[in-house]
Amino acid sequence: MPFWAQILIGLALGVLLGWIARSQDLSWLVTTLEKVGGTFVGLLKLAVAPLVFFAILVSITNLRKVNNAARLASRTLLWFMITSLIAVAIGLAIGLVTNPGAGTGLSPADGEAPEKTGSWIDFLTGIVPTDVITPFTELNVLQIVFMAAVAGIAALQLGEKAQPILTLSESVLELLQKALWWVIRLAPIGTVGLIGNAIATYGWNLIGKYATFTVDIYVGCLIVLFGVYPALLATVAKVGPVQFFKGAWPAIQLAFVSRSSVGTMPLTQKVTERLGVPKEYASFAVPFGATTKMDGCAAIYPAIAAIFVAQIFDVPLGVGDYLLIAFVSVVGSAATAGLTGATVMLTLTLSTLGLPMEGVGLLLAIDPILDMIRTATNVAGQALIPVIVASREKILDREKYNAVHASPVDETPEPKDTRPVPATV
Repeated sequence: MPFWAQILIGLALGVLLGWIARSQDLSWLVTTLEKVGGTFVGLLKLAVAPLVFFAILVSITNLRKVNNAARLASRTLLWFMITSLIAVAIGLAIGLVTNPGAGTGLSPADGEAPEKTGSWIDFLTGIVPTDVITPFTELNVLQIVFMAAVAGIAALQLGEKAQPILTLSESVLELLQKALWWVIRLAPIGTVGLIGNAIATYGWNLIGKYATFTVDIYVGCLIVLFGVYPALLATVAKVGPVQFFKGAWPAIQLAFVSRSSVGTMPLTQKVTERLGVPKEYASFAVPFGATTKMDGCAAIYPAIAAIFVAQIFDVPLGVGDYLLIAFVSVVGSAATAGLTGATVMLTLTLSTLGLPMEGVGLLLAIDPILDMIRTATNVAGQALIPVIVASREKILDREKYNAVHASPVDETPEPKDTRPVPATV
């Protein structure tokens, strides 16, 4: 059975079991769904810290195999920023038109300030770790990226002396990716638990309270996903958008279920390579994007959420505030670091605008439902940018791109040797 069909069955079964658990008040079923979904996410997170470290380290050193590496890196970053600006502009436009905070029945008293908040001081000082162990034990992805980047650049400077370390790093990365493939194959089962638990825990009543806000997030992400991205593919990359989604869909649907850009990273890299992006460039662009390229979590979501919170707390926003939201979205997106949820980015946006942190508490309950479409949008963008840059730099294998069709979760069989067997005497 195709992987996408397994995911769809998991979604349908999860919704059904979640509805049964909630309507019949079956606490044992709620607990079971929670444990199944939690175990799947836990398995994904288990590999996050070492995966990010070795992926970034190896990706930086792989750039030495690519012509015009500095140009490719700068173009990648530039397109990250361009698409983030487009996404945040769409988010602001939707928020201003729909007024998501009006008529919800919510008040400032319903909010609760989070225990941890993001600020520019924390963001800047938090990049450099105080030791090499804590970032891995506390899963501080931003600090892990910093250490990996330093190690990668140092390895490039050392040249041949660093080759044994690079060989070991490549082997460890392949090992981690192989182990994560086994976890990814469990995604249909994880889907049942995650979706079922969300329905059983929150029900449809909660979504009703946040109806406008929820619809805004989904509409904004879908506009970017199926409007902006295809337009960029057709006009900038000059390739067929349908082929892109055909190739990238397994990664997008896994991101929707797992709500983790980093957990989806091996699959994202595989689909990007199958879309004709050279492996040496994809192995840099995808890990880089998985930790910094967040159109859903860091652009659309904070833009609409800031307007929502401002309306609940009756705080007027001006043109300067909207420009500030755009700035935070482009510069601070690394704060989300590819993990489940976008609370850090939201607190960073609210603190920059001077909005009450209690606004975060208003959105925490609905966050898991929103995070699915946000992460799917993130991952689609992380596959999109390498295709655009590779196409413009004329290194995209267009024959491979146009021929993509197989589900990338299936292992590619080795080609059969069709040469004639030499006769034996």
